[in-house]
Amino acid sequence: MRDDLPPRLAEAFRAAPRRRFLPRDQRRHADLDLPLRLAHGQTNSQPTTVANMLELLEVRPGQRVLDVGAGSGWTTALLAHLVGPTGRVLAVERVPVLRDGAAKAVAGIGWAEVHLATSGVLGLPDLAPFDRILVSAAPDHLPAGLVAQLDVGAVMVIPVAGEMLRVTRLDQDRAEVTRHGFYNFVQLVLDED
Repeated sequence: MRDDLPPRLAEAFRAAPRRRFLPRDQRRHADLDLPLRLAHGQTNSQPTTVANMLELLEVRPGQRVLDVGAGSGWTTALLAHLVGPTGRVLAVERVPVLRDGAAKAVAGIGWAEVHLATSGVLGLPDLAPFDRILVSAAPDHLPAGLVAQLDVGAVMVIPVAGEMLRVTRLDQDRAEVTRHGFYNFVQLVLDED
Protein backbone atom coordinates (compact mmCIF):
# COMPACT_ATOMS: atom_id res chain seq x y z
CA MET A 1 0.00 0.00 0.00
CA ARG A 2 1.18 3.51 -0.76
CA ASP A 3 2.62 5.62 2.07
CA ASP A 4 1.79 8.94 0.39
CA LEU A 5 -2.01 8.85 0.46
CA PRO A 6 -3.84 12.15 0.85
CA PRO A 7 -5.21 12.42 4.42
CA ARG A 8 -8.88 11.84 3.48
CA LEU A 9 -8.00 8.67 1.56
CA ALA A 10 -5.76 7.37 4.36
CA GLU A 11 -8.61 7.97 6.81
CA ALA A 12 -11.03 6.05 4.56
CA PHE A 13 -8.68 3.06 4.40
CA ARG A 14 -8.40 3.07 8.21
CA ALA A 15 -12.19 3.32 8.58
CA ALA A 16 -12.83 0.40 6.17
CA PRO A 17 -9.99 -2.11 6.70
CA ARG A 18 -9.70 -4.58 3.81
CA ARG A 19 -9.62 -7.63 6.11
CA ARG A 20 -13.26 -7.03 7.09
CA PHE A 21 -14.38 -7.45 3.46
CA LEU A 22 -12.52 -10.64 2.59
CA PRO A 23 -13.63 -14.28 2.74
CA ARG A 24 -12.23 -16.08 5.80
CA ASP A 25 -9.66 -18.00 3.78
CA GLN A 26 -8.24 -14.75 2.36
CA ARG A 27 -8.13 -12.62 5.52
CA ARG A 28 -4.58 -13.67 6.41
CA HIS A 29 -3.49 -12.04 3.13
CA ALA A 30 -5.31 -8.73 3.73
CA ASP A 31 -2.08 -6.76 4.24
CA LEU A 32 -0.55 -7.94 0.97
CA ASP A 33 -0.62 -5.44 -1.87
CA LEU A 34 -2.15 -8.00 -4.23
CA PRO A 35 -5.60 -8.72 -5.64
CA LEU A 36 -7.31 -11.51 -3.67
CA ARG A 37 -9.87 -14.09 -4.79
CA LEU A 38 -13.56 -13.76 -4.10
CA ALA A 39 -16.28 -16.16 -5.26
CA HIS A 40 -17.20 -16.75 -8.92
CA GLY A 41 -13.86 -15.69 -10.43
CA GLN A 42 -14.07 -12.15 -9.03
CA THR A 43 -11.35 -10.39 -7.04
CA ASN A 44 -10.86 -7.90 -4.26
CA SER A 45 -8.57 -5.39 -5.96
CA GLN A 46 -4.99 -4.63 -4.97
CA PRO A 47 -4.97 -1.86 -2.32
CA THR A 48 -2.58 0.35 -4.30
CA THR A 49 -4.82 0.06 -7.35
CA VAL A 50 -7.89 1.02 -5.30
CA ALA A 51 -6.02 3.98 -3.80
CA ASN A 52 -4.90 5.16 -7.24
CA MET A 53 -8.45 4.91 -8.59
CA LEU A 54 -9.95 6.77 -5.64
CA GLU A 55 -7.32 9.50 -5.92
CA LEU A 56 -8.21 9.95 -9.61
CA LEU A 57 -11.92 9.97 -8.76
CA GLU A 58 -11.57 12.89 -6.29
CA VAL A 59 -14.69 12.03 -4.29
CA ARG A 60 -16.05 14.86 -2.16
CA PRO A 61 -18.45 14.91 0.80
CA GLY A 62 -22.10 15.04 -0.22
CA GLN A 63 -21.66 13.52 -3.68
CA ARG A 64 -23.78 10.76 -5.28
CA VAL A 65 -21.48 7.93 -6.36
CA LEU A 66 -22.10 4.79 -8.42
CA ASP A 67 -19.83 1.82 -7.63
CA VAL A 68 -19.92 -0.67 -10.53
CA GLY A 69 -18.66 -4.12 -9.57
CA ALA A 70 -19.11 -3.90 -5.81
CA GLY A 71 -17.53 -7.32 -5.22
CA SER A 72 -16.95 -7.66 -1.49
CA GLY A 73 -18.31 -4.19 -0.68
CA TRP A 74 -14.86 -2.79 0.19
CA THR A 75 -14.87 -0.02 -2.43
CA THR A 76 -18.49 0.77 -1.53
CA ALA A 77 -17.47 1.27 2.11
CA LEU A 78 -14.44 3.37 1.14
CA LEU A 79 -16.60 5.55 -1.10
CA ALA A 80 -19.23 5.87 1.66
CA HIS A 81 -16.59 7.14 4.04
CA LEU A 82 -15.44 9.69 1.45
CA VAL A 83 -18.94 11.06 0.69
CA GLY A 84 -20.02 11.01 4.34
CA PRO A 85 -23.60 10.97 5.62
CA THR A 86 -24.63 13.88 3.38
CA GLY A 87 -23.73 11.83 0.29
CA ARG A 88 -24.96 8.58 -1.19
CA VAL A 89 -23.24 5.52 -2.64
CA LEU A 90 -25.18 3.17 -4.87
CA ALA A 91 -23.30 0.02 -5.72
CA VAL A 92 -24.20 -2.63 -8.26
CA GLU A 93 -22.99 -6.24 -8.46
CA ARG A 94 -24.02 -8.91 -10.99
CA VAL A 95 -23.15 -12.02 -8.90
CA PRO A 96 -26.00 -12.60 -6.38
CA VAL A 97 -23.85 -14.18 -3.65
CA LEU A 98 -21.36 -11.30 -3.87
CA ARG A 99 -24.16 -8.74 -3.87
CA ASP A 100 -25.60 -10.31 -0.72
CA GLY A 101 -22.21 -10.33 1.01
CA ALA A 102 -21.45 -6.74 -0.03
CA ALA A 103 -24.88 -5.57 1.16
CA LYS A 104 -24.28 -7.24 4.52
CA ALA A 105 -20.79 -5.70 4.76
CA VAL A 106 -22.13 -2.15 4.34
CA ALA A 107 -25.45 -2.65 6.17
CA GLY A 108 -24.42 -0.31 8.98
CA ILE A 109 -23.79 2.60 6.60
CA GLY A 110 -27.14 4.28 6.05
CA TRP A 111 -26.05 6.17 2.93
CA ALA A 112 -24.67 3.12 1.07
CA GLU A 113 -26.63 0.36 -0.64
CA VAL A 114 -25.82 -2.52 -2.96
CA HIS A 115 -28.13 -3.44 -5.83
CA LEU A 116 -28.20 -6.64 -7.84
CA ALA A 117 -27.44 -5.82 -11.47
CA THR A 118 -30.32 -6.12 -13.90
CA SER A 119 -29.57 -8.37 -16.86
CA GLY A 120 -28.88 -6.28 -19.95
CA VAL A 121 -28.39 -3.06 -17.97
CA LEU A 122 -25.01 -1.56 -17.07
CA GLY A 123 -24.94 0.58 -13.94
CA LEU A 124 -28.12 2.09 -12.50
CA PRO A 125 -29.48 4.38 -15.24
CA ASP A 126 -32.85 4.82 -13.52
CA LEU A 127 -31.06 6.40 -10.54
CA ALA A 128 -28.69 8.60 -12.58
CA PRO A 129 -27.14 11.12 -12.82
CA PHE A 130 -24.11 10.57 -10.60
CA ASP A 131 -21.31 12.91 -9.52
CA ARG A 132 -18.78 10.09 -9.60
CA ILE A 133 -18.65 6.55 -11.02
CA LEU A 134 -16.04 3.98 -10.03
CA VAL A 135 -15.79 0.85 -12.19
CA SER A 136 -13.84 -2.12 -10.81
CA ALA A 137 -13.92 -4.38 -13.86
CA ALA A 138 -12.54 -3.87 -17.36
CA PRO A 139 -14.60 -3.57 -20.55
CA ASP A 140 -12.80 -3.63 -23.89
CA HIS A 141 -14.26 -0.23 -24.84
CA LEU A 142 -15.62 2.80 -23.00
CA PRO A 143 -19.34 2.10 -22.37
CA ALA A 144 -21.50 4.97 -23.61
CA GLY A 145 -24.24 3.80 -21.24
CA LEU A 146 -22.07 4.59 -18.20
CA VAL A 147 -20.87 7.93 -19.57
CA ALA A 148 -24.55 8.86 -19.99
CA GLN A 149 -25.08 8.23 -16.26
CA LEU A 150 -22.60 10.99 -15.36
CA ASP A 151 -23.90 14.43 -14.53
CA VAL A 152 -22.29 17.32 -16.46
CA GLY A 153 -18.93 18.01 -14.82
CA ALA A 154 -18.91 14.58 -13.19
CA VAL A 155 -16.06 12.05 -13.28
CA MET A 156 -15.75 8.30 -13.92
CA VAL A 157 -12.65 6.18 -13.35
CA ILE A 158 -12.68 2.95 -15.36
CA PRO A 159 -10.08 0.47 -16.62
CA VAL A 160 -10.69 0.03 -20.37
CA ALA A 161 -8.76 -2.69 -22.20
CA GLY A 162 -6.29 -2.63 -19.31
CA GLU A 163 -5.71 1.13 -19.34
CA MET A 164 -7.03 3.29 -16.49
CA LEU A 165 -9.16 6.14 -17.82
CA ARG A 166 -10.49 9.22 -16.07
CA VAL A 167 -13.58 10.41 -17.93
CA THR A 168 -15.02 13.87 -17.26
CA ARG A 169 -18.39 14.64 -18.84
CA LEU A 170 -18.08 18.15 -20.30
CA ASP A 171 -21.63 18.54 -21.58
CA GLN A 172 -24.46 16.45 -23.00
CA ASP A 173 -22.39 15.26 -25.98
CA ARG A 174 -18.73 15.51 -25.00
CA ALA A 175 -16.37 13.92 -22.51
CA GLU A 176 -12.69 14.46 -21.78
CA VAL A 177 -10.63 11.29 -21.34
CA THR A 178 -7.20 11.15 -19.70
CA ARG A 179 -5.03 8.01 -19.40
CA HIS A 180 -3.34 6.84 -16.21
CA GLY A 181 -1.36 3.64 -16.72
CA PHE A 182 -2.10 -0.04 -17.20
CA TYR A 183 -3.77 -2.42 -14.74
CA ASN A 184 -5.19 -5.95 -14.69
CA PHE A 185 -8.88 -6.36 -13.86
CA VAL A 186 -11.53 -9.01 -14.27
CA GLN A 187 -13.64 -8.57 -17.41
CA LEU A 188 -16.68 -6.31 -17.23
CA VAL A 189 -19.66 -8.03 -18.82
CA LEU A 190 -21.11 -5.63 -21.39
CA ASP A 191 -24.44 -6.55 -22.82
CA GLU A 192 -26.04 -3.12 -22.89
CA ASP A 193 -24.28 -1.38 -25.78
